[in-house]
Amino acid sequence: MTDRESPQIERRHALKCMVWAGTGVVWTVAGGVPASRLIGQARAEEGGFSFVQISDSHVGFDKPANPDARATLDAAIDQVVALPGRPAFMIHTGDVTHAATAQQFDDATQLIGRARLEVHYAPGEHDIVDAATRTAYLERYGKGATGGGWYAFDHSGVHFVSLVNVVDLKANGLGSLGADQLAWLADDLSGKSASMPIVVFAHIPLWTIARDWGWGTEDSAEALKLLARFGSVTVLNGHIHQIMQKVEGAVTFHTARSTAFPQPAPGTAPAPGPMRVPPGELRKLLGVTNVAFSSAAAPLAITDSALA
Repeated sequence: MTDRESPQIERRHALKCMVWAGTGVVWTVAGGVPASRLIGQARAEEGGFSFVQISDSHVGFDKPANPDARATLDAAIDQVVALPGRPAFMIHTGDVTHAATAQQFDDATQLIGRARLEVHYAPGEHDIVDAATRTAYLERYGKGATGGGWYAFDHSGVHFVSLVNVVDLKANGLGSLGADQLAWLADDLSGKSASMPIVVFAHIPLWTIARDWGWGTEDSAEALKLLARFGSVTVLNGHIHQIMQKVEGAVTFHTARSTAFPQPAPGTAPAPGPMRVPPGELRKLLGVTNVAFSSAAAPLAITDSALA
């Protein structure tokens, strides 16, 4: 199974973009010149900062693909705690739990809390299965959010936007943002300088990876139009439980591994879902993402690391 795709980057797009190659190595491209650094060295330079992304922890999942999703989330938090340099915060891009029960949320919150970091959440479809669980999720993680749970914040010159695309799912589970959220996004971005780096995070990818598997967001093109004037946009997602990325102009799309179980690559199985692998291979396909920001003139450096 191929867990990442690296499309060729045309030279006219090479000023502000990045590609990744191989677990444990981060590649950055600036001015058309690529450079690589080993994992652990991809930290923010003086005056910058880093943050961590985890995704799809599925606390409560106990099927053969991973009999103990709590244990692998715990191992992921161990990696976060051991990162060189303290991250500014953590984002979780959804499916915190597997069935949105109160106990699963309690367990997840306790495990994630070991990192002792501020955490910003975007919900997954497993966190919001009906109106009651949506209310419960927002009470836990959505205080101060707008509408259905979307929000934005600034950190050290970077604007972060958390979107919700798992409520009004379309055919095959395709994500949807909706008119209200798009109107809010237009308003949120309206006063921002085009030179301000933007990081958008949501659960389902904002680019269509596999429409028949629901791996995309139906109205994402409307959101991307609003982001088109910015010189540096990074879009972080979960949902597909594997690393895939592409670059379109100034927009870098990157999906993260799960901390619970892998899923097959599109076209390699009849349908998505938990994928069984030999026990010794599981933690090689799970992991966390570390993102470093140095300055508005440089791209964000993204490093993915496996649990094993």
